[in-house]
Amino acid sequence: MAELKDLSFTLRAFLKAYPWRRISPVPCARRDKPLDRCRVGLVTSAGLVVPGDKPFDASVKGGDYSFRVIPADADLAQLEEHHRSSSFDHSGVEADRNLALPLTRLAELAAAGEIGGVAPRHVSLMGSITAPGRLVKHTAPQVVDLFAADGADVVLLVPV
Repeated sequence: MAELKDLSFTLRAFLKAYPWRRISPVPCARRDKPLDRCRVGLVTSAGLVVPGDKPFDASVKGGDYSFRVIPADADLAQLEEHHRSSSFDHSGVEADRNLALPLTRLAELAAAGEIGGVAPRHVSLMGSITAPGRLVKHTAPQVVDLFAADGADVVLLVPV
């Protein structure tokens, strides 16, 4: 993990001036069945896009709050990364998309009976959203509806 001193002057200045919000913790929902009977979905903030889908728009002020659907059978190596931030080393995600969207690991857990199954669709968001209000108000409910329609019992966030 990078330390503050390792970041560029511009990024350090941005982080010092950013109006960080303090929010009260939100209680998590409790599972009503064992994990080995749960269908699991993934949400990544890596800005991954299926080839041919519209890339995330880096020009949206405060960050592109839209989302992209990634099918469970997507070829991870073919997913395009459109994360706008230069404050992390992208080479790991470039080398192995499972670092940002561990679909292969999820399929292995399902095959081993550790989880009940893999959701048919997963979600990619753009990380580094500095104005999250639209994401919370508009995008999050749509993502919840997508996973509910797919019968997902558990959804894991894979932050990048």
